[in-house]
Amino acid sequence: MVFSGVRKGQFARQMKACWRCSHTRLFSATRVCSSTMTAWVIEKYGSNEVLRFSKDAPFPVINYPNEVIVKVFAAGLNPIDVSMRGGHGAATFSMQRDPLNVLQSGSEFPLILGREVSGTIMECGLDVKYFREGDEVNLRNLFTSHVCLVSHKPKSMTHTEAAGVPYVATTVWSALVNTGGLTEDNCATKRILVLGGSGGVGTFAIQLLKAWGAHVTVTCSRDAQQLVGALGADCVVDYTAGPVKDQLEALGGKFDLILDTIGGQTEHWAPGLLKPWSGSTYITLVTPFVHNADVLGVADGMVKTAALWTSRVFKHIAKGVHYRWGFFAASGPALDEIGALVQAGQIQAVVEETFNFPRVPEAFQRMEKGHARGKTVVQITQG
Repeated sequence: MVFSGVRKGQFARQMKACWRCSHTRLFSATRVCSSTMTAWVIEKYGSNEVLRFSKDAPFPVINYPNEVIVKVFAAGLNPIDVSMRGGHGAATFSMQRDPLNVLQSGSEFPLILGREVSGTIMECGLDVKYFREGDEVNLRNLFTSHVCLVSHKPKSMTHTEAAGVPYVATTVWSALVNTGGLTEDNCATKRILVLGGSGGVGTFAIQLLKAWGAHVTVTCSRDAQQLVGALGADCVVDYTAGPVKDQLEALGGKFDLILDTIGGQTEHWAPGLLKPWSGSTYITLVTPFVHNADVLGVADGMVKTAALWTSRVFKHIAKGVHYRWGFFAASGPALDEIGALVQAGQIQAVVEETFNFPRVPEAFQRMEKGHARGKTVVQITQG
């Protein structure tokens, strides 16, 4: 899926996706004759009332030889989609869409939200060799035309299940593998703590870590204990039963890596649970960069963010632990490896609730409530 313009996204019946960037920029116009499609769009930032159903959203076309058009069967919804509806990340994504600042303010509208889908390929660009028309795929996108991600859908998953995989899977992979240095070969000796284990990212992280043999401790609320336990968590701490730090310290032993999906106050005490001077790492997925860019502008936001990151890194190095921020990084090989684990039965999709296409606003309302137990998925059409 690609946002080379600003009118393409996953809450639409068909859309364009970019596969494997090529330095060749040959023109390849689409053969599809449709000029419009149905989609949920926003024309300004705000609350759920800004969502509007459109029957004439522009149909995407192939402009470059490394793109494909995908007919979407299901789309995953994430908390960041709700935040973006309210304008979160507007400055950062505007810079990505228009780095030279030649477009007028508000040129991103009408904007279609969404970050992960599952469907079938309708058409391939001239340079696309790995896919062909009719292939079932799932994909995770960014707001540029050259960092998109497409992978063959695991055969054992339905489109509804597969739509909830790309975003959380690649986020977890980037944090644990790229940032944390974990691999299948070194996980068996590790004690890992996942703060916030019942959401989409947490439930996937538990399964990946257990597939690699790690000892996994998870925090969640009491009503989610059965879920995370069924996914393989070795120790489950109920954060409603008392101070989480005290409960974790009572377990005995410190951790080799902490994945923090919550942020906030946890950042003040969680690194203290790591093994000092042993290469242990604290990774938080709640970072201030996008917020700083929205408030201060991209340039000043980057300066403030860099200063903050540097101070925290050196503060924790002095205590013998590593402090890191986890960011998404698109990776085709990562999704391929994850697909193999899915096929082997070591990872399953955890879908909490499914909404049909006309109920997209209800799906957003569900996400706003928080306390997710897996993924929320929008079913666009039957596969």
